[in-house]
Amino acid sequence: MGITAAELNRSTLARQLLLRREPLDAAEGTRRVVALQAQQPASPYLALWNRLADFDPAGLDTAFTDHAVVKATLMRLTLHAVHAEDHAVFREAMHPVVRASRLGSRFTDSGLTAEDAEKLVPQLLEFAERPRTTAECEAWLGERLGAPPGPGAWWGLRQYTPLLHSPTAPPWSFGHRPSYIAPRTGPPRTDAEASAASLRTLVVRYLSGFGPASVADVAQFAMVRRTAVRAALADLAGELERLKGPEGEELFDLPGAPRPDATTPAPPRLMAMWDSVLLAYADRGRVLPPAYRRVVIRANGDVLPTLLVDGYVAGVWRPVDGGIEAAAFHPLPEEVWEGLAVEARSLVGFLAGREPEVYRRYGHWWNRLPDAAVRLLPGG
Repeated sequence: MGITAAELNRSTLARQLLLRREPLDAAEGTRRVVALQAQQPASPYLALWNRLADFDPAGLDTAFTDHAVVKATLMRLTLHAVHAEDHAVFREAMHPVVRASRLGSRFTDSGLTAEDAEKLVPQLLEFAERPRTTAECEAWLGERLGAPPGPGAWWGLRQYTPLLHSPTAPPWSFGHRPSYIAPRTGPPRTDAEASAASLRTLVVRYLSGFGPASVADVAQFAMVRRTAVRAALADLAGELERLKGPEGEELFDLPGAPRPDATTPAPPRLMAMWDSVLLAYADRGRVLPPAYRRVVIRANGDVLPTLLVDGYVAGVWRPVDGGIEAAAFHPLPEEVWEGLAVEARSLVGFLAGREPEVYRRYGHWWNRLPDAAVRLLPGG
């Protein structure tokens, strides 16, 4: 069975709750979309605003406080918000990658070994049974080592240890100075067999939220080796469907998962910075046209807030006095601008009680945009 590029786009939108907003609470919404990029504190909130009907940000505040949704370093070694029941499995699947990348030369140059880290992890988790600041953790590590830790010691240990970020400050639960806490579910397993089993679960969860997908797509999402992904898919062979992609590539999917018709209407959306749909594939053209990739994904890794039009990135947006400034990279019909204006009014109201000038610190990118059609979408 084959599937077209347009059908792949609509499959992603359906599973990411971007064809229509769904009446779900914050925890269940997070579970449905698998993982929310969380490098920027506001982004999980804006991601759910785009996906859930009548989304109340206080619901996500409560979910973070109650550990129903947790924030941690996971896939691609970046911060994600995930349902608490997914955290341990995702972390187990990522364990070999985290160990190799965070206990390498930068860590060992501090004078510690990987074996030292293995001994320190359970002690650090015990210390972090209540929220701990970076300063407290560095002081704790210095006491254990008998000297101030080298610059790579805490950097490696904090990400190798399966710590969660603990809510610290409004307006979006987390500030830019993190505080850490141990997971309530206990430490994830670290043996090779557990990691392989959990990678199979991660593959299934990924396909539920982002499929159909190729080996390269799964590897990109998790930043694991393709050989490990192929092994996981081989073990899951009896549980998955195989499809032929638009370029003849082999894709995998869950039986019965939604794959809407290519003509299914896709409403406009004002997407958060680092939204997962822009980063979850090796072939980002599923949602992000190749011509716009270098504009939207900057060289330093910043991923700008985007206009999603008919399922594809068509420009970027930012808050300004009076509403939302939208910059479209190609001409848009008036009815599309009207749809974006409706979204903008809703977004301005959503931000008003939290951070009206969200993403302001990234405003310098707007001075480097190519020629675009710019409109002010009023907030009132």
